[in-house]
Amino acid sequence: MPPRERIFVTAIRHYCARHGISVDVRAGGWLIAMRRGGISHFAFGYDIGLNSAIAHRLANDKSATSEVLQMAGVPCIPHHLFLNPKLGTHVAGPAWRDAMLAVLHDNPQGVVVKPNEGTSGRSVFKVTMEAELDHAVGKIFSMSVGLVISPYVAIEEEVRVILLDEAPRIVYSKQRGADWRHNLDAGAKPVLLEDDKGRTTCVKLASDAARAIGITFASIDVVRVDGAWKVLEINSGVMMEALGKLHPDLVQATYDAALDRVFGKGAAGDDLSPSS
Repeated sequence: MPPRERIFVTAIRHYCARHGISVDVRAGGWLIAMRRGGISHFAFGYDIGLNSAIAHRLANDKSATSEVLQMAGVPCIPHHLFLNPKLGTHVAGPAWRDAMLAVLHDNPQGVVVKPNEGTSGRSVFKVTMEAELDHAVGKIFSMSVGLVISPYVAIEEEVRVILLDEAPRIVYSKQRGADWRHNLDAGAKPVLLEDDKGRTTCVKLASDAARAIGITFASIDVVRVDGAWKVLEINSGVMMEALGKLHPDLVQATYDAALDRVFGKGAAGDDLSPSS
């Protein structure tokens, strides 16, 4: 039995069918060509091509995101970058392990070690001891050119804000299961948030973060730690697979709004594309 098509791909198919746009799905759905009036647009992974190249690169680099947000004065969880020593001493530096140990020693409650790029909580390690650090670093460096180390914090609540042009399209909390992580792939459940002070605070923080890196369409994770909200990470590819199983119409409407921007529709829905 063939694997079920991702909700992202299905949403694009539905949008294009309604708007007379041809669709060519390749590479198992990871590359999608959309064509109308002699003009092609592409979706790759979960990215529909609305974001600039630099915004996309910043969002996909946890360390760079952290640095830019700190420069902009946006509260965030710091992510310290370490490059793979296989790249050479001139790149990774001669004392990279000592620097890692210093971060661990500065955070007696523990640290989180994860690839600098990537999503879904894969290869994420909670570390409290030197041996655990070496194990995590070895695993990540075996498949990645860089990793980040951030302080382990007791997350009281995690919220994802999906923004288009700094306006919220969907806001939901991640209700953690047995795992210490809030990743949806690790069993967390998405729960839509109603309008209240907490939701407003999360949206404001996410909008500030989006503005800081200049991103147009993104999902931004914010966390509450010791009663204060901070940005955890920004995702340029907007994945809503888990949410789509619970709220398919909302997810379709969100992708529709983003695709309207791709194909030149104005705020009132007027078609501004060359073929109109």
